[in-house]
Amino acid sequence: MRNRVLIADDDRALRESLERALELEGYDVVGAADGVEALARIRREPFDALVVDVMMPHVDGLAVCRVLRADGDRTPTLLLTARNETPYRVAGLDAGADDYLPKPFSVPELLARLRALLRRAALTPGTGAPEAGVPDRSGAPLRIASLRVEPAARRAWWAGAELALTKTEFDLLQLLVRNEGIVLHHATVYREVWGPDAGVDTKNLAGHIGCLRRRLAAAGAPAGLIHTVRGVGYAARRP
Repeated sequence: MRNRVLIADDDRALRESLERALELEGYDVVGAADGVEALARIRREPFDALVVDVMMPHVDGLAVCRVLRADGDRTPTLLLTARNETPYRVAGLDAGADDYLPKPFSVPELLARLRALLRRAALTPGTGAPEAGVPDRSGAPLRIASLRVEPAARRAWWAGAELALTKTEFDLLQLLVRNEGIVLHHATVYREVWGPDAGVDTKNLAGHIGCLRRRLAAAGAPAGLIHTVRGVGYAARRP
């Protein structure tokens, strides 16, 4: 069965170019010229992944993400934007996007990121598929101090407060907690969370880690739970 992908971008030339590229790769592609049209299509029919430009008229890409996540829609979403500065990346990830690709980009990179999103989305509870690259394959709860992560349910809590995590944030948290005390290199994290086809983008990874830290802090977790080793990577450490 072919994966269905929606591409929302007000740049007609770019949108149609991406539609052709994805169709050649075997995807069933639907285009939308702005956020209003994108939301209307998403609510009428199911998609396996969304590729959404940030800067669109009427309803922008960030608002599309926020509306979908508020509705409980967790369709994997890749944001496209000409703004590559860290605050814009953080805003996109905070809105609920699963990945972020700055313009200009190469089509092979977009395809690789899309494949990674679809692979991760396929690892849902009850499928019997293994978690991506984590050493402990069991679904037993994971714990560090007051943090509890339940891989089978894909849910996590700090003390009694449940964390509202995106797919990417949950995958990052699970990977770090399974490897408590071990510093995971940037390349290792990218390979295990995004897949072997994804290139290493330390700014993008730092944005996801920052979002995860803010969600943990909002639930009362201490700042040192996720530790940064500059120039190397990240580790989960008992506070």
